[in-house]
Amino acid sequence: MSRIRTLSLAAVAAAGLSVGAQGAAAAEWNMPTPYPAGNFHTQNIQEFANDVDEMTDGALTITVHPAGALFKHPEIKNAVRSRQVQAGEFLLSRLANEDAVFQVDSVPFLATDYTQAQQLWNASKPIIADKLAEQNLKVLFTVPWPPQGLYTKKKIEDMSDLKGISFRAYNSATERLAQLADMVPTQVEVPDVAQAFATGRVDAMMTSPSTGVNTKAWDFTNHFYHLQAWLPKNIVVVNARVFQSLDEETRQAVLDAADKAMDRGWEMSKKETTAQMDKLEANGMAVHREPAEALTQGFQKIGQTMAKEWQEEAGEDGAQILDAYRETN
Repeated sequence: MSRIRTLSLAAVAAAGLSVGAQGAAAAEWNMPTPYPAGNFHTQNIQEFANDVDEMTDGALTITVHPAGALFKHPEIKNAVRSRQVQAGEFLLSRLANEDAVFQVDSVPFLATDYTQAQQLWNASKPIIADKLAEQNLKVLFTVPWPPQGLYTKKKIEDMSDLKGISFRAYNSATERLAQLADMVPTQVEVPDVAQAFATGRVDAMMTSPSTGVNTKAWDFTNHFYHLQAWLPKNIVVVNARVFQSLDEETRQAVLDAADKAMDRGWEMSKKETTAQMDKLEANGMAVHREPAEALTQGFQKIGQTMAKEWQEEAGEDGAQILDAYRETN
């Protein structure tokens, strides 16, 4: 973890100018990430940086800046685009306001396990990569978060058990999900989740096992349903001009290290899912690893409606992605 440190913006700017002026002679990239050093995404990125260092015999080093220390999450993409830094990580669906295509991995119940999530990425990658290339960004790899599940106070066996209960919403997609399930959407941010449950503002929420553990969901809910509603992905990109300024051998080393990081990151996400569900169970929650069929089918029907709505918003690109995905699914 020796490269995880915070540099001044002036130092980063100087490094960026060095890259622009020296081309292939560039020795260091700065890479901001939104999450803490202990997060599995950040740990994987640090391993990626270590691999690049080793594969290039130190000709290229990547300094990782975790926890938004260099740029905050909403700023990272544009910082890479404008060459204030050379590479960065962000949640892909954060770009949904730019283009609905970027939200494909957050369409509920479209891809509901790691195999399907991989198939969906393979189907969407060409279009997503092209759209990011228009912004001078080259995709290196993606890693999913643990799948989203349902947290409730009471036991739920079918969709009728959800009717009328208050559901934590945090964006337009979760609000629409609540409406289609006959729940009452209520806007609540993560820091306010515990209080919202304690005061009766909400009775249910959809989030990952990781967030459940981080918020100590056992203090205010009793049941977790492993619905695998969607698996949102973080994406790692590099400034395309910076990447092309590297010599061919170094470029290939970066791509090889990215392939390793993607494989490793997906396995880390799978382990994170299991480990965090175990923690929920150890703290007294009823963890339903295989939810009732009626409940699963009900949510899948909602997913079909939302996928259709997403396709209409995403247009021809959305239709192309869904066609390619369904051919392999």
